[in-house]
Amino acid sequence: MLTWSLLIVSIAGLVCSTGFLVLIVVAAMRFRARAPLPPAVEQPGVTLLKPLCGLEPNIEENLASFFDQDYPNFEIIFGTRDDKDPALAVVRVIQQRFPLVRVKFAFSGEPEHPNAKVCSLVKMYQQAAHDLLVISDSDVHVTRDYIREVTRPLLEPGVGMVSCIYRGVPTGGLWSRLEALGMSVEMTSGVMVAELLEGMTFALGPTMAIRRDALEAVGGMAPLVEYCADDYVLGNEVHLSGRKVVLSKYVVDHVVLGRVFKASMLHQLRWMKSTRFSRPSGHLGTVLTFAMPFGILGAVVGAATGKPVLATSLLGWINAYFSSYSREPGALLWWHRWLGTGTALWTVICAVLIVIHECQEGSKERQRFRGALILGAAMVGVSGFLGSALIYGLEHYAWK
Repeated sequence: MLTWSLLIVSIAGLVCSTGFLVLIVVAAMRFRARAPLPPAVEQPGVTLLKPLCGLEPNIEENLASFFDQDYPNFEIIFGTRDDKDPALAVVRVIQQRFPLVRVKFAFSGEPEHPNAKVCSLVKMYQQAAHDLLVISDSDVHVTRDYIREVTRPLLEPGVGMVSCIYRGVPTGGLWSRLEALGMSVEMTSGVMVAELLEGMTFALGPTMAIRRDALEAVGGMAPLVEYCADDYVLGNEVHLSGRKVVLSKYVVDHVVLGRVFKASMLHQLRWMKSTRFSRPSGHLGTVLTFAMPFGILGAVVGAATGKPVLATSLLGWINAYFSSYSREPGALLWWHRWLGTGTALWTVICAVLIVIHECQEGSKERQRFRGALILGAAMVGVSGFLGSALIYGLEHYAWK
């Protein structure tokens, strides 16, 4: 009884995670199909708020990308605890390359509240000269059209805030690369599905563009100092105030700072805690989006009960689920992935049939099963000829 219960849990988990994958594909297609906004007639002044705290990988390149903007009227306010922060020396070097960009500095002192970043933002906000504000982290890299793209939706009626999804950029080492992959796939998928199911009711910290009147309507920056998940809280408050939170089509590069196992795990743990307190039901549902534990459970149970075909089928399912092909809708690799997933599902069905019927040699059921295996093999063969790239582990190979 326990064995079958565990097997049911495994299959149910795999079905749920596959359903989540379908939602991801639908959400991604919807996101890509969204029509771009027409060019803005006016380009109002913009204030970039940039909290800093020490040196980090790629900091000069990241900060310089915010100076090098194709936008006529903007200023950058950098915030640190004091004027001795080593990141300020990097800013001054960049200033020499972009002398026409207006730069201000704000010093918050030692934080008196849990969120030191917001304590700094409070001081920076007091110096902001413009009504369109863009808050971004120091580990973000952008292109020259960044300001224009992320502020454009703020000019639409009813929009109070804009946020962006992001892709992870590794800085060296296996753990950095794995975390970057998680940022690009797991985080982005979750955000797109959340927007599909309930709309944007939150914001993402790497970039938050907001109107001054929308910020003032929710009490300004000061109430956020008590929250670690300030991005979620601010986006949710704007949403609850009746203004729209928009997910921009612009994608920022988020540089991964952790290069060792401990740093990466602590970062993941902090994210998980933040999600648990901000979106408890979503955090609980995350369990059903991971196929690997359920696939391993099913494989172990199948092997332990003398059903190696079933064990192999469940492992094949999670292998199809975790393949790293491009999810770009319409691309050959997208179809490649779905053929692989379909093959795995077909194999599971065949395995279940043979277990149920306990086929005897020469029976019709056994002949049908063999036919199904032939069809499955044919599907594998066809899928192998599709696509123009191969991903093996973390390496990507492409043919032109």
